[in-house]
Amino acid sequence: MRQVMPPVTSWASTLGSDAMDTAPERSLSANYMDGRSAQSHPVQLRLQQGLLHIDGEGIAMRIPLAEVQWPERTRHGKRVAHLAQGGLVQSDDATAWDAWVGASGQRDSLVVKMQQSWRSALASAVLLVGLLAAAYAWGLPLLTEALVAATPSSVDNSLGESTLAAIDSSLMQPSQLSASEQQRIQAAWQQVAGALSTAQVPVWRLVFRKSRIGPNAFALPGGTIVLTDELVRLVDGDTDVLCAVLAHELGHVKHRDGLRMLVQVGVVGSISSIVLGDFSSVLAAVPALLGQAHYSRQAEHQADVFAVQVLKTAHISPATMVTLFAKLEQERAKRGAQDKGSESMLGIAFASHPSDAERVAFFRQAAQ
Repeated sequence: MRQVMPPVTSWASTLGSDAMDTAPERSLSANYMDGRSAQSHPVQLRLQQGLLHIDGEGIAMRIPLAEVQWPERTRHGKRVAHLAQGGLVQSDDATAWDAWVGASGQRDSLVVKMQQSWRSALASAVLLVGLLAAAYAWGLPLLTEALVAATPSSVDNSLGESTLAAIDSSLMQPSQLSASEQQRIQAAWQQVAGALSTAQVPVWRLVFRKSRIGPNAFALPGGTIVLTDELVRLVDGDTDVLCAVLAHELGHVKHRDGLRMLVQVGVVGSISSIVLGDFSSVLAAVPALLGQAHYSRQAEHQADVFAVQVLKTAHISPATMVTLFAKLEQERAKRGAQDKGSESMLGIAFASHPSDAERVAFFRQAAQ
């Protein structure tokens, strides 16, 4: 009966033949188990001429070191050596074992030395965190890009429809804008979008909703763009401003940012689910992810660049967007700090993006 042995390293790889031949004879008290019964036998161990000598009452074994497997040394616990033909020798005195092994010429591998050093362990942990951060910053976007490119547009359409239904049931109500007002905005936007070449314009659909989250506009996968009554009223129905907003959201549609965001968050969630063993929470949260996660700064900038292109093609000044930022800031001030968080329940909505100086400066520069 051969004993099943755990992953171990061979002493032969760390102890050269010269060291074996010249190592001083030094014995160590240990216990021998033959692998066939649980009984242990007191023995003396010696290393001599490339052999492990095991001597005890009725026991006299000479085993080539190449047939001895030595598990990596740990800071605590028994010391054990497994024998290729079955059985093992072990010692409860870790200090004595380590001294015997060291005097016999064996040296710990670099990995074992690092495991025994708290400095090395700390450095390894820091390195691991750095690698994970790099994978998140660079590897995850590359993986997301590849997955999005391989996903058919029908998936966007399905996600967009299900997400619109989900937010309609909880955050939106039918629009209270008159049919003529909706038609006026639709016509203005159709004219702006029509100024672009067919290759530049993705499939889109503009819908109006009364919102429970304040002035807002957002794009869903598949091309549906939602414009809230509150945002129309905020800018007094100014179609230039509204078309600037819609141009930004059309940029998100063109770049498939909704799907890209969902894939990226989903990859992280799936990895977490593999670790935690729960996929149900990821699958159930798809609509919420589209409604609550924020686009990356890069995605927002790309949408702004696309909006500038659309506005210039339609002969509308990009400075129009600066007007929108000012209006939104006034609205925030009205609501006050206590209600400020409630206006951006939809993270992908345009009104949830801060009117920071960087974006305002971008549109002002583009208008020159």
